[in-house]
Amino acid sequence: MSFPDPSAWPADLTHQAGVLTRQQALTLVSRHTLYRLVDQGIWSSPARGVFVTHNGPLTAVQRDWVALLAAPPGSVLGGLTALAHDDFDVFRHADDPPVVVARMGASPNGYADVELHWSIYLDSRDVHPLRLPPRTRPARSVIDAASWEDDERRARAIVLAAAQRGVVSARTLREALVRRGACRHRALIVESYLDAAGGIQSLPERDFDRIRTEIGLPAPDRQAPMRRSDGRYYLDVWWRAHNLAIEVHGIPHMRMENWDRDLLRLNEISIRGPRTLVFSSYAIRRLAPTVKDQLRRMTGGRTGESGLV
Repeated sequence: MSFPDPSAWPADLTHQAGVLTRQQALTLVSRHTLYRLVDQGIWSSPARGVFVTHNGPLTAVQRDWVALLAAPPGSVLGGLTALAHDDFDVFRHADDPPVVVARMGASPNGYADVELHWSIYLDSRDVHPLRLPPRTRPARSVIDAASWEDDERRARAIVLAAAQRGVVSARTLREALVRRGACRHRALIVESYLDAAGGIQSLPERDFDRIRTEIGLPAPDRQAPMRRSDGRYYLDVWWRAHNLAIEVHGIPHMRMENWDRDLLRLNEISIRGPRTLVFSSYAIRRLAPTVKDQLRRMTGGRTGESGLV
């Protein structure tokens, strides 16, 4: 049985990792030959109307193409699956099903190895017109991936990591979120890309001030946004009389060299200066009970209307 050498295929088919729709396959072989290839185990058909030009296990890229071609017309890869094709695969696991975004109202075809979402926003502002496989643009992919997460800490980590690695910017995230409209974790996503921007607007100064007031701590000797030599902002809170300092990190440190450097810097602060508590901006905003508990224990519970005694 003979069929065209893949090296001689049309260019638009060579980018699909050997995965073809029935219509595409029939441009290469006859209908009779196509089904003989499948029946004899030379090719496989993992989804209705989708064919793979071998019978072995699918690669990750082939799984994505099968899910995409098995989906309703006009569908694109989305979320972490789309981001993996834009060189950001930090959070995607090998056994995760491909994520596909279909146009609202489309009917699924029953293919099991896919996580299918629907959207009315799939125009060129959110879908890249040229990249293959067809997929949402990185900013939209990040917003979608974060909004689909059950765990809000993981949602925050996706936004921060994508920004830190230069996959997206705070500006493009903001624009994509405006177009996306209402979604899960929206407020958290906004906080996260502001933290990623590193600007003064990302500091939860009011939130911390509310926490210390609620547990009876006095106004600190200093509570001001400071810019360190590495360009990151943090909130410096210091009670001189009680040798206590608080540092709030706007963004977690995803790179080992930054993490090591900051740990050593905090050691120097503890050796030379005040006792120090370190909180993330996420903790200040969303884990206030834990922050209050640690502040109370650090001060021995000696708080009241007049502050520490």
